Amino acid sequence: MNKKTIWVIDDDLIYKIIMKKIISKSDIFSSTVTFSNGKEAINALKEAIEKNTPLPEIILLDIEMPVMDGWGFMEEITILKSQFKTEIHIYISSSSIAIEDKLKAKSNPDILGYMSKPISLNDLILISAFD
Repeated sequence: MNKKTIWVIDDDLIYKIIMKKIISKSDIFSSTVTFSNGKEAINALKEAIEKNTPLPEIILLDIEMPVMDGWGFMEEITILKSQFKTEIHIYISSSSIAIEDKLKAKSNPDILGYMSKPISLNDLILISAFD
C-alpha cells in the first residue's frame, strides 16, 4: 500500500498531538502536517500549487477554529481545486453535535465524511483505504 500524506487542520493543540501519535502508530501515512486554522492550510495549499509540490491525499478538518473556520476553508478550496493535480479526500473531524453541521457536511460534495472526535485508529484505516 502506498503511504499517504495527511493534514490535520484544528486549533486544539492537545488534539493535534494525540492525532499525530495515532497517525504515527497507524503506519499508514508517510507524513503528517498540522495547521491551527483554515487560513494557514489554504496558504500552504496555494504555496504547494505554486511550487508544484505534492498535495495531501487526506485532510482532517475541524469546523470551529479562529481566523478561518472549516466552512471558510471549504469555500476557499472550492476555488483552488481546479488547480489540483490529484484528488484531496476531506473529512470533517469535529466535536460539534450540531445537526446543521452534519447536514452541511453531507450536502457538500467535496466532504467525504463527518467523524466525531476523537478519531480512532480504525477510522484512519477506513479513510486511507482508497488507491
